[in-house]
Amino acid sequence: MNSLYKNYKTVIAPALQKELGLKNAMQVPRVTKVVLNVGIGRFVKEAGFADTVVKVLQKITGQKPVRTRAKQSISNFKIREGMEIGVAVTLRGTRMYDFLEKLLRVTLPRVRDFRGISDKCFDRQGNYTLGFKEHLAFPEVKMEEIDRVHGLQITIATTAGNKAAGQALLAGLGFPFIKK
Repeated sequence: MNSLYKNYKTVIAPALQKELGLKNAMQVPRVTKVVLNVGIGRFVKEAGFADTVVKVLQKITGQKPVRTRAKQSISNFKIREGMEIGVAVTLRGTRMYDFLEKLLRVTLPRVRDFRGISDKCFDRQGNYTLGFKEHLAFPEVKMEEIDRVHGLQITIATTAGNKAAGQALLAGLGFPFIKK
């Protein structure tokens, strides 16, 4: 069992229940899934770029990514219906908690000039989205094996229901928020 999950069950969940004034333990917010997404963007025409992004995401998560396709054509962006425009991975369960622990303990401290993450990236349901300009912060990515640097987005879906409960949950898990 993951140490982050053990900590959530034994320490964080009871504290959140008390802090949020919840009567039932099943009402306590929890993380349901983590989605990593890379938009291919201007490299759509290069077939090899999508393959390298798939390999990188597979190294980072330990799970095979899914290639996403355009649902409709957009002429201004030179996108046709059915073109591959991104790569995504959805993590749940043990892999999700392993990834979150690696994100908090290893990856975020490796980000250049890191002072904390913004508390303004929550949606109304308490889900949080975090963006990386470079995928080099992850320990599985080796500098020698890289052709191009690309960014990625990490979305953490919760059962919080609102921004305050979502922020309390992620702060309890150890996310270093800063006020902007």
